[in-house]
Formats: sequence, C-alpha cells, structure tokens
Amino acid sequence: MKNEHTADSVSHQNGSFPWMDQSLPPRERAEMLVAAMTLEQKIAQLHGAMETINIYALPTADEMNAMSQEEQDKLFAQLQVQRHVKGIEELGIPRFRITNGPVGVGMGDGHPSPPATALPMTIGLAAGFDPELAREYGDIIGSETATLGQHVLEGPGVCLHRTPIAGRNFEYFSEDPYLSGVMGVEVTKAIQAHNVIAMGKHYVVNDQEYERFRTSVEVDEHVLRELYLLPFEMLVKDAEIAAIMSAYNRVRGVYATENRYLLNDILRDEWGFKGYVQSDFWSCRSTAASLTAGMDHEMPDAKWCNETNVKNALEDTSLEIQTVDRALVRRFTQMFRFDQFERPYNPGVIDAKGHGAISRKIGSQTAVLLKNEGGVLPLDPKAYGSIVIIGQSEFVDDACNGGGGSSKVIPLYTVPPVEGMQEVLRGLGSDATVSKVTVEKDLSNLEEAKSAAAEADLVILMAGLVASEGADLPSPNMLNDQNRMLDELLEVNQHTVLVMKDSSPVMMPWITKAPGILEAWNQGTEDGHVVADILFGVVNPSGKVPTTYAASEEELLYAGYPERYPGTDEGNGFPVIRYSEGLNMGYRWFQSQGIKPLFPFGFGMSYTSFGLSGFSVTPAQSDGKAPITVKVTVTNTGKIAGAEVVQVYLGIPLAGQPPKRLVGFQKLFLEPEQSQDVTITIDPSATNHPMGVWDYCDRDFVVQPGEYTLYLGTSSEDTPFEATVVVV
Repeated sequence: MKNEHTADSVSHQNGSFPWMDQSLPPRERAEMLVAAMTLEQKIAQLHGAMETINIYALPTADEMNAMSQEEQDKLFAQLQVQRHVKGIEELGIPRFRITNGPVGVGMGDGHPSPPATALPMTIGLAAGFDPELAREYGDIIGSETATLGQHVLEGPGVCLHRTPIAGRNFEYFSEDPYLSGVMGVEVTKAIQAHNVIAMGKHYVVNDQEYERFRTSVEVDEHVLRELYLLPFEMLVKDAEIAAIMSAYNRVRGVYATENRYLLNDILRDEWGFKGYVQSDFWSCRSTAASLTAGMDHEMPDAKWCNETNVKNALEDTSLEIQTVDRALVRRFTQMFRFDQFERPYNPGVIDAKGHGAISRKIGSQTAVLLKNEGGVLPLDPKAYGSIVIIGQSEFVDDACNGGGGSSKVIPLYTVPPVEGMQEVLRGLGSDATVSKVTVEKDLSNLEEAKSAAAEADLVILMAGLVASEGADLPSPNMLNDQNRMLDELLEVNQHTVLVMKDSSPVMMPWITKAPGILEAWNQGTEDGHVVADILFGVVNPSGKVPTTYAASEEELLYAGYPERYPGTDEGNGFPVIRYSEGLNMGYRWFQSQGIKPLFPFGFGMSYTSFGLSGFSVTPAQSDGKAPITVKVTVTNTGKIAGAEVVQVYLGIPLAGQPPKRLVGFQKLFLEPEQSQDVTITIDPSATNHPMGVWDYCDRDFVVQPGEYTLYLGTSSEDTPFEATVVVV
C-alpha cells in the first residue's frame, strides 16, 4: 500500500480500473472493486486511520461538567485528527475524508480543522418550522463540506429531546419526531445535492449523554416505532440518506453497533436502506458481532476491525469473508453514487460573507419571542442615547457559537453583540452608544453591572446555556449564578429586555420581572447582527419553540422516576434507562398529565397579530387510506409584515395514545391585512404514519377505525379549531 496522501491525486486517473467506468451502476462498480482487493486491502478499508486511544480514560460526566468550555474544546480538539480512511493508490481508492456535523462543518480530516460557517444550533433551525430554511441550512453545510474536500458530513442528528438536560439537544431538532424528520430530510437532501454523503445519527435512542458508553435503553416496541425510530425512517425513505451512524448505548441490552434487529431487520429489510452504517467514534465493541449485525465501518481507529482480529475471526468462522465484502460494497456504492472516486482533492475557499448572510437570515427567522409585556419590543432605535449589554463572557464578549464537543465549528468570522448592535443601529439612523459589562461567574462585579444598568437609557441582558457533548446537565435550572444576576438586574432599570442564548430549554424563576424575552439560541457566526435585527424591528420574529419549556423540574417526566433518568443498575452492572413514560414524552407528557408548561411546544410570539378563519376538514368519513385535507385562511391583522406557523395535530382514538400528535404545519409570510389560504394534507400512507399506530400482530403501522380529532392552531396548546373524521 502506498502513501495514502497520494491517493487523492490519482483517484481520477481511471484508465486501468474497470470499476471507474461511470456508465456502470454504482453498486456494480463497488462489487468489481471489492473483487479486485486483497484481504489486507479489504481490512484496511474497514476502519479509520486515527491512532487507537483508551477512551475509558477520558473524563467522566461529572469531570466534564467541572471543566470550562475552553477545557472541553481543547479536549475534543485533541481527539479530532486523522478523521479518514487511508487511500489505496494502486486501486484508485482516495483518502476518504470525514467531517463532523450537524451544526456546520465541524471537526474534519486534518489538523487543525479548517474554519467554516458557524450556523445556528440545530434546535434553533427546528424553531423555524420551515422546510425551506432547512434546505438553505443543509445547502451551506453541503457546499462547505465539498469545498473543503471532505466526503462525509456526520449529520443530521435526529434523536429526540426526551429531557431538557440532554447534552446534545443543541444538535438535535426537537422533542417531536415529525418535525425532526421533516427538517432532517430537507437538510439531508441539500447536503447530498453537493455529492457529499450525509450521515443520520445517532441510531438509536441516544437521547442522553450520561454513561453513554454503558447505558441500556429499555423501550416498548410501539414507543420505539412511533417516536424514536420515526425520524430515521423518514431520512431513509424520503431523503435516501447514504449513511447512518450507530449509537454508543445499548438497546435492550445489546450495543447499538451489534444490534442486528436495528441495523438489519428494521433499517435494511423493512425500510430498504441501501447505504452503509458507521460506528460513532469508539462505539464499536467487537469485530465479528458488529460486522455480522450490520455495522460496516469502524471509526475513528482500528481497535476492533484490525488485521489481527479480522483474520482470527475469519479463521474461526465467527466472521465470513462475504460479510467483509458486504460492508465494503455498501460504502463504496455510496462513494461511487456521489462521484467521490473521480473527484481529486482540491480544497477551495468558502464564501464566508455570502454564507454568513444566509446564516443571519436563518437565525433571524428561528429566534423565538417568548414574552412581550406591554409591547416593549421591538425597540425604537432612536429612543435611546446609551445602551448597555450585560451578561457573562460567553454571551456578551463574542458571538455565542455554542455546541461544545466534536461538532463545534471553528468560525470563519464572528459578529460580537456590541459590534453587531452598533452596525444595525447605524443602519437605522441611530447614533446611540453601545457598551457592555461582562459579569464574572462569581458575580464579584455584580454591583458594577447594576450601576451601569442604572445609568443607561436601555439595558439588554444576555444569559443562557451552552451545552456540550459528553455530559448531560445536572438540571434544566442550570443558569445557576446567572439566575441571581438576572433576578437582581431586572429590578434596576424599567427599560430592560432579556436575550436568552440557549442550547436547550431552561427554567426561568425570574420570568415575572422580565417584560420582554427573546430566545435567540446559540446563534454562531452572525449572533450580534441577528439579535439586534430582531430587538430593533429590522426583522419580525417568527420562531416557535420546538421543545416544551417546563415551569419547574418537578414537572418533567423523570422527576421521581430514577429508572427513567439517569437509570438504575438492575443487577447487570450497567445503568438501565426505562422509557416507562411510553408515548407521553415532550408536549405529549405535559398534556397527558394536565400540566401547564411555561411555554408549550410550537409557541412563539410576533410583533404583529394574526387571525384564522374558514377552517374545514374533508372528508368527514375516511377509509384510513385516502388523504384528508385541512384548510384555513390566515390573515395578518396587524400593522407590519410577519410570519405565522399553522399547526395541525391529531388525536388518535385508542387507549394509551397521547392527546395530540403533530401531523402537519406550514409557515407563511404575510403583509399587513394580507390573507392567504392554507391547505395541509394528511396522507395516511406518508412515511411519518400520521394516523398510524404500531400493531404488534401485523408488525406494521395500521390505521384503526374510530373517531379521529383534528386540531388546528398556532401551538400545541392553542388549537381553537377542531373537527372529527370517522375512520371506518
């Protein structure tokens, strides 16, 4: 095998390689290539090239929580080199380069990773409730992955926000499987349009970071199917995703990378997945068992799929050579599908400003106006001579990039809060001065901040939560010292608004003191511009929360149920997490328990107002197969342009089903006094099975007879329109 670095430069020289004939189908080309490989060459292509390390020596969850963000980032940076599979020049196989996602082009092959556009966190994208935004988001990611010469983007992530404390909620979309699936499908299509392999992750029920290498998730089949598998099914069937990443955790006692039921029976036999399965980094736990179950590619090293182990397994017949060939054919097929053998390594230059402008647009349409008492927002840009921004360092000193861990993006540039606000104000003809006070984490200079707040014409408080891979949060009330900071500063100056920059929903014990609250999320590159655009009315906010905000921790599904989280040792030596809440997760949990949340799923305010009328549902009787049509007219009854999201929920008439499930939504932009008719089709045969429930006898989704209630409104709680459809 020759030096892998030269393989990129010769991969397009295909004259002597019959598998480089582009007129042949990708799978046929892959089979020809594998047939020409020696055993040693095959084994070398089963795994990544990183030097094997002892992952069990990495910091524990408690140790991660005690580390600063800078220390966490440094740790993950040390783990990011050599994210590739070595090329084989004599076969025309290029160095296979892999970069992390899903919030932009994160840690990629090379050291250091190249910078890219730091997009808003995925949870923020979901708040847009707009497939078009998801396409633009994925287009940036796919374009930049291709420009940087990478072949794979590890994303989108479509695990669900089962709890608000999960460490990777920022890179997952929502608590709702349908919203997650719709947005994930569009991101995937856009990425793969650039001949980049998209990789859905983390398959499956990797809904927590606590003990992620050891935990076993126990979940009923209908719950697994109707919630946690659903967005992955949509990725496979609706987006033809090229790759899936298996999770760290066990599922029903079997590691996800060794789980034949998940990797073969469901993913391939039932859903028809044609791509390949990669292990999450170090999630592979065996050689023969993993490959036989359906894992095709070990990353980032060769701890298990090395030459010694594979040859021994072949010799003792615990592994068959046909299984090795199958794994390689699956991956090479996708590489040929996207012309990755023919493409020489030639990194280009990212359009930083162009992509930044799109990121700014996405961010401004995903921020959520949570509270606007007395119409305090938008702010008049010419009403204030002095403005002070107050908060802790990660929220006021620079753009809140957020998303700690391997998915963190090194930004091409950033727009800090002060600079961004100054630019926006100048563009609006304001000569206000903007300053900041950075509050120390120990609040040692809180009195200084209070003095600055008292003297300013306008106070903009910034606070929030930046989560990280590798550890869950101890509590959703994680603002800690920030809670005291906000509690005291909100009383100083009546002209005060609050900007939250969160990775996940948080508790707000001081909420009655805050007249205006904007949830901006971890915005990334364009943070300073996005926040100012919305606060001063350049953009009308239109985001909707994609995950419920609880009023207290006692109201969450795991409160008083340690078996639900963090799990208990049932005698096997590892934590077992039981999803005993069943289908009642997210807004379904709150509604089934009669709990009023702080902010319900789908909630978000606007600077204008909207009216809904002319609601209708046809037909009133259904055979459970024909589509159902829901219509409504939306009118902007306010004085400025804005956007509203129409949401359709369905009540399934079966015991054990939650009160509502989201089955349709549409975002529309309207000028003042403009009306628009909206039609949302509920197709029982759609991939998301909107009317279906999992039937244990049929081993499939079925639509049962009964009276189905359709709800229409603008959040999961605000659904003033109802209609009944009888399925016979």
